[in-house]
Amino acid sequence: MSDLLKINVNDHVEKKNGLTYLSWAWAWSEVLKIDPEAQWAPLYFGKEDNQTPFLCLPDGSMMVGVSVQLRGHNRQCLLPVMNHRNQAIKNPDASAVNTAMMRCLAKAIALHGLGLSLYVGEDLWDDVEPVNADELIAKILSAKDLPELKVQFASAYKEVAKDKEALKKVNDAKETRKAQLSETS
Repeated sequence: MSDLLKINVNDHVEKKNGLTYLSWAWAWSEVLKIDPEAQWAPLYFGKEDNQTPFLCLPDGSMMVGVSVQLRGHNRQCLLPVMNHRNQAIKNPDASAVNTAMMRCLAKAIALHGLGLSLYVGEDLWDDVEPVNADELIAKILSAKDLPELKVQFASAYKEVAKDKEALKKVNDAKETRKAQLSETS
């Protein structure tokens, strides 16, 4: 198992506009702790004499790519240049391209294991049957202590993993109950 898969990222997860992510800077610092020789680089697109670190698509949107080498293993990832709602931007400026590249870096690091769990369900079909998570959420919110919360969340997670909306509700309930239990301890 990858050393990066063993790292608990929960205390480093950030949320913005309903999206959950890891800071690329924190993720990269964790990579360097495991392999000080690790390297990352943007992927370049186009003809050899005119390459750019982005790929222009016919609709005016762009893709960026990143390569991360860790302990001799190389992982590459592509990501569209997106706005804060995760929608592709047409004719993005340099700042948006840079932001996308750093998001892509965090995702490429996840391909090595760190924070990979954050992407569970991202690649599932849109026609997944919705799950009624109300009963699962009730069990999470009634957990008497942190060990019981872990058990209830693990059980709920298995039920809702393919339904992004239900998964978000279950995760939010876990975070709410965890905060409540932490206040009382």
